[in-house]
Amino acid sequence: MNEDKKLKIDDTDKRIIELLTEDGRLSYADIGKELDLSRVAVRSRVNQLIECGVIEKFTCVVNSEKVGKGVSAFFEVDCEPRSLVEVAENLANNPYVASCYQMTGPSTLHMHVLVNDFTQLEFFVNNELYALEGITRVESHILLRRFKSRSGLKL
Repeated sequence: MNEDKKLKIDDTDKRIIELLTEDGRLSYADIGKELDLSRVAVRSRVNQLIECGVIEKFTCVVNSEKVGKGVSAFFEVDCEPRSLVEVAENLANNPYVASCYQMTGPSTLHMHVLVNDFTQLEFFVNNELYALEGITRVESHILLRRFKSRSGLKL
């Protein structure tokens, strides 16, 4: 992909993105019917959106509780500045870690962890998180109830 290539997003592209965000399995024909476009025109627009990096990938959203991940926890992890990237890479490769972001503040990572139960969460914290060199502070928050979870960008 050419990083310098930019695509001007028009209202039709925005509507295609919205439809795919709502249901990534929609066919080009179904999108075309909704927008009064041909299947070929929709395919061409989607391919342009992919080529320019607007659409990064197609995926499915899994309900973590339905597959046994009953505990969802969020962590703020402060690191020594020189250790931040190494800590982040270690955490990003951990199977319990659903997402890991560098945040503003004193070399802070924000992390979302999904585990089966509190025994597994305790194992993760004590044996995998606290075992990493360079961490100076850990704050955790356990999810009680989800009101909204974003699976796509509203344009």
